[in-house]
Amino acid sequence: MTRVFTKVMSYLAADGTLCEGYLAGPAESGLKRPGILIAPDWFGVGDFVRTRAEALAKLGYVVLVADVYGKGIRPATAQEAAGMTRAFREDRAALRMRVRAGYDALRALPQVDEQYLVAMGYCFGGTTVLELARSGAELSGVVSFHGGLSNPNPRDVANIRGKVLVMHGAADPFVPQAEVTTFRNEMQQAGIDLRFIAYPGAVHAFTSPLAGSDPSTGLAYDALADAASWREFSQFLAEVAPLPTGG
Repeated sequence: MTRVFTKVMSYLAADGTLCEGYLAGPAESGLKRPGILIAPDWFGVGDFVRTRAEALAKLGYVVLVADVYGKGIRPATAQEAAGMTRAFREDRAALRMRVRAGYDALRALPQVDEQYLVAMGYCFGGTTVLELARSGAELSGVVSFHGGLSNPNPRDVANIRGKVLVMHGAADPFVPQAEVTTFRNEMQQAGIDLRFIAYPGAVHAFTSPLAGSDPSTGLAYDALADAASWREFSQFLAEVAPLPTGG
């Protein structure tokens, strides 16, 4: 494994909001490396995504966990988080603007190879990175883990660049089958390179141990789906964001 550094990274969004993300990457300098932007779930920058960022940094990637809400703004309860994410779901332009700030900050880092940029997200973060892709951002890959798939601007699907990997809980009650069908049809009609995987029995938030273990609630960790989705993601990364030789 590669020796890594981590640090809090501040950057400004276009509306003047100061954002505070989390940066992780190989400590060794010299080689430009693929960049990965992680969009967190509705609780924002926290331990789960920081751990994932560090794991990817150990593999040799430069990773920034994006801050959509702004510095110091972290919902304390699910109810508060739901309200905050609802506002962004209803204003996709604002969501794109905030995630674009993280994307631009990552892309500007001198150690990042601009031709290999991947955006990945969990739950609300999945929705977030799909919006970034629909905005036309230069991405070699986009990955959603149990994210929302709704799209109020269907024509924007044509703006997607790069390949898309969606990993979905087949029993997720928060992403209805009609939403899945519409999403897949939009992607097919636009000619997007999409790989869509639905894990049988998995519900929402299947990668998060904090989601509990009771699928009847609609939110539950699924160890098998978590491991399988990470394997798929790793294979996808090797394809769309190859590491430099020796890194």
